[in-house]
Amino acid sequence: MLLYALTILVSAFLLFQIEPIIAKLILPWFGGSANVWTTCLLFFQIVLLLGYLYAHAVVRYLRPKAQVALHIGLLAASLLALPVIPAAAWKPIGNEDPVFRILGLLAVTIGIPYFLLSTTGPLVQAWYARRYHGAIPYRLYALSNAGSMFALLSYPVLVEPAFATRLQAMGWSVGYAAFIALCGIAAFSMRNYSGGEAAAEASIPAQVPDWKLQLWWILLPACASVLLMAITNFLSQDVAAIPFLWVLPLSLYLLSFILCFDREGWYRRSTFLKFFAVALVTTAYGIRGREEILSVKGAIPLFCANLFICCMVCHGELVRLKPHPRYLTSFYLMISAGGALGGIFAGLLAPNLFRGSFELQIGLAATAVLVVLRFRRRTLPWAMAVLATVGFVGYLGMEVRQSTERVRVMARNFYGGLKVRDTTGPPYIVRSEMHGAINHGQQYLDPQRRDWPTAYYGWNSGAGLAIREASGRAPNRVGVIGLGVGTLAAYGRPGDYYRFYEINPLVIQLAGSEFTFLRDSKAQVEVALGDARLSLAREPSQQFDVLVVDAFSGDSIPVHLLTREAFDLYFDHLKPAGVLAVHVTNKYLDLAPVVHRIAGALGKQDGIVEDAGNPAAATFPSTWVLVSSREGVFRQSPIQGAVKPVEDRPRLRIWTDDYSNLFQILR
Repeated sequence: MLLYALTILVSAFLLFQIEPIIAKLILPWFGGSANVWTTCLLFFQIVLLLGYLYAHAVVRYLRPKAQVALHIGLLAASLLALPVIPAAAWKPIGNEDPVFRILGLLAVTIGIPYFLLSTTGPLVQAWYARRYHGAIPYRLYALSNAGSMFALLSYPVLVEPAFATRLQAMGWSVGYAAFIALCGIAAFSMRNYSGGEAAAEASIPAQVPDWKLQLWWILLPACASVLLMAITNFLSQDVAAIPFLWVLPLSLYLLSFILCFDREGWYRRSTFLKFFAVALVTTAYGIRGREEILSVKGAIPLFCANLFICCMVCHGELVRLKPHPRYLTSFYLMISAGGALGGIFAGLLAPNLFRGSFELQIGLAATAVLVVLRFRRRTLPWAMAVLATVGFVGYLGMEVRQSTERVRVMARNFYGGLKVRDTTGPPYIVRSEMHGAINHGQQYLDPQRRDWPTAYYGWNSGAGLAIREASGRAPNRVGVIGLGVGTLAAYGRPGDYYRFYEINPLVIQLAGSEFTFLRDSKAQVEVALGDARLSLAREPSQQFDVLVVDAFSGDSIPVHLLTREAFDLYFDHLKPAGVLAVHVTNKYLDLAPVVHRIAGALGKQDGIVEDAGNPAAATFPSTWVLVSSREGVFRQSPIQGAVKPVEDRPRLRIWTDDYSNLFQILR
């Protein structure tokens, strides 16, 4: 058993260790969007389904010697895919659909190794069950999930802080080569297996799973999969698209598999159903309260705990429906099919079907209905549960409806959902754009105030001071990474040139149709569509007087815009006396030391500007770091007196394209 257990454990570890590695490698190419991870999850679930389908077909239709020959041949061929480092040719070049580009990239880069790793669990368990007649293989499934969970939890704690990303990929490739040897030995040990035990086993009566049972095998994991992807996206869009917020929900999802498949005693139906009811209600409350009263620090434990409870119920009921080991591969095939269907719905269909992020509400409603149907009985408690479920589903529908009311525009794409709404508080009406719970810019509708720079870009903000200082000289050139609603164009004067870089075409559309900063500006304004770093790398030096870095997705930070390589690129596009203004406002991360360490490494001056904001002028508190090569720049008016030294973190390692660690800068 040790050989089979070790093979399954190593394959599961590699299967889930590659997930954050490859996602982090390609994250900068797609604007640091949280949806990069959900798209990767979709790919992993689809390939997992294909792997389980392969295992089911091989065990059912091929003799043992043919199974061994085929699998060893594929393992050997997969060595050609190493090392698993994506080719630069996959970088986006325009406004192509990121989802299908990411799926194609992953298929070419890790498709074959990931496929073969995904086959290992069900295939080796089937070999074990048939070779050792009467053995129960389901605990090997729990072992597989334990290896997967360790891979995920070790990544942000042990692997990411210690190794550069490309080195992680190289190390994984070496580990995969070792796995091929191990799996090959396990397969080779089956070469003399005649199949007599399988024939004897087939003669023992066993209930054949009907279509209703197989439907439960699909629906229960599908609901858990939808909740996993929806909650992960819900959390990561407001903090950062980082491995920690990817692996925490996924680890809890796997933990539910481990506990449920290890032994049935871990899932006590009566206890978990009570927790399940509480989880549904508090998650619905959390969705409603995100923009008003629930902080992300409160949302992370709340949503993760509730995800775990819901997954325990789904997977606990699934284990209660497990078949005779003879039907093991078909059971796992249906489980993976359910996971893939949930992933397709949450990662592919929902962003194209809905104007807002409603898949979490749909997942909660579907799970509640499914659990009630699972326990249908002619009793008073069950009737009360049905009424409660109907009320809960109605409440979720009402919440979805209310979220679309009093909104001028609600739209969604790969980069997230946006809302434009008017606030009618006296004495002036303000139009704002929201991404998740974060305000990305606003504008007075009153003609007398319409050209006022608002939100994080007021006259005394870091960006405002840098532009005003540059405006004291000749007409200047200003670059802005991140368009928002185009507020900074309000600083434009006749003869000035403003160039905005924006990856999200929906943001560009709304800035032109719902706000007037761009068209009212006195400067010449251009907007470049695409990731800012990729666009700047393709352009000749723009010789900006001021370059503003202000690209946020929700409240999350595109980490690839805060690396040493990124700053080298920024200064290539600045005049020698130019100023780089980096927006570092964040409730959970202290980003100023990151900028300070890079500035020091490049021999630049830097200082922090903290603006308290002014509600009467519709400006918010903001924090900026100004960086420049010009001697004495911080003694110039109007910057003088507003800039303070950045508090250093000496142990903070300089961020590069190959290394970043948000744990070191948590507030």
